[in-house]
Amino acid sequence: MPIPDYQSLMLPVLVASSKGEVRIGSVIEILAGELQISPEERSQLLPSGRQTVFANRVAWAKSYLSQAQLVEITRRGHFRITPKGEQVLQSKPSKIDAKFLMQFEEFRQFQERSKVTEAGQPEEVPASYEDPTQTPDETMRMAHREIEVALGQDLLDRIRKAPPEFFERLIVTLLLSMGYGGSVEKTGRTLGRSGDDGVDGVIDQDPLGLDRVYVQAKRYAPGNSIGAGAIRDFFGSLDRHKATKGLFVTTSTFSPSAKETAEFLSKRIVLVDGGQLARLMIQHNVGCRVEETLDIRKIDEEFFE
Repeated sequence: MPIPDYQSLMLPVLVASSKGEVRIGSVIEILAGELQISPEERSQLLPSGRQTVFANRVAWAKSYLSQAQLVEITRRGHFRITPKGEQVLQSKPSKIDAKFLMQFEEFRQFQERSKVTEAGQPEEVPASYEDPTQTPDETMRMAHREIEVALGQDLLDRIRKAPPEFFERLIVTLLLSMGYGGSVEKTGRTLGRSGDDGVDGVIDQDPLGLDRVYVQAKRYAPGNSIGAGAIRDFFGSLDRHKATKGLFVTTSTFSPSAKETAEFLSKRIVLVDGGQLARLMIQHNVGCRVEETLDIRKIDEEFFE
C-alpha cells in the first residue's frame, strides 16, 4: 500500500501516545508494522537523503497534534497524550486531520501565525497550502512559513521545559550571535540567580565594558503575560546598575500596560516576546540548524538575448 499522508497518520499517532510517554522512533516502527508499510517504502528517503518519507510524515502528524495540544513534548524525542487528547479519543473520531483540529483554539492560532508574512502582515491566502488555486511559488512559501511557525513553537516548548539558567544562557548566546558584543571574548555573561539584583545577563558593547546592555529573562507559560509592574522593577534594577538601556525577554507576551510603561520610561527598554524570540533564534540559527536547502531556478533572460 502507498505510504499514508501525514493527516491520515494523526489518529494512529494519537492512539500510540495514549499508552503513556512514547519515543517518536518507537512510534514510527509500531505504525509501520500496523499499517503494513513494506521495507522498500520504509526506506524511501526524502530528497535531502537525511530522513525517510514515512518518518517525516509521522513527525509532522505529531507536530500538528502538538499544535492543537492533543499531545505534549516531554523530553528529547519523547511525547505523550494530554487530557485534551484523551477526550478526543474517547469521542471515537473516524479520523483526525487539519480540518478536525481547527475546532481547537490553539491550532487555529497556529494556522493564523502561519499566514503572517515576514513584514508582520496577514497573508491573503488560505492557511492550508494544499489549495489548488495557489501557484507553486505561493505554495512553496506558505509551506516554508508553516514549517518555521511549527519550529518556533517547538523551540518555545523546549525553552519552557529547560532549567531557568538555560534560558538566561540562551539569551546571552542569541545576542552574541546577533553581533552584540562583537568578537571580544567574555563580552556576554549570565549573572546567576543569587544576588543578580533583578538582572540576568550582561552584554559589553565594547572591550572595556563602558557601554553595556542588561538583560532580564522571564520564562512564563503561554497566556501568562508580563505586566507593567515587572517592567518598573526592571527599570529600578537598571537604575541601580547606572545602566541606560536594557532588554526584557519572555517566552510569553507583554500586556498593553507593560508595553506602554516601557515606551514612556526614561531608560531605553526593548521588549522581546515569545514569538519574536523564536523568530530571532531561527534567523540566527540558535537552537536550530539548516537541514536542507532548496535551489529555485529561473530562466536567465540575458543568456537567450
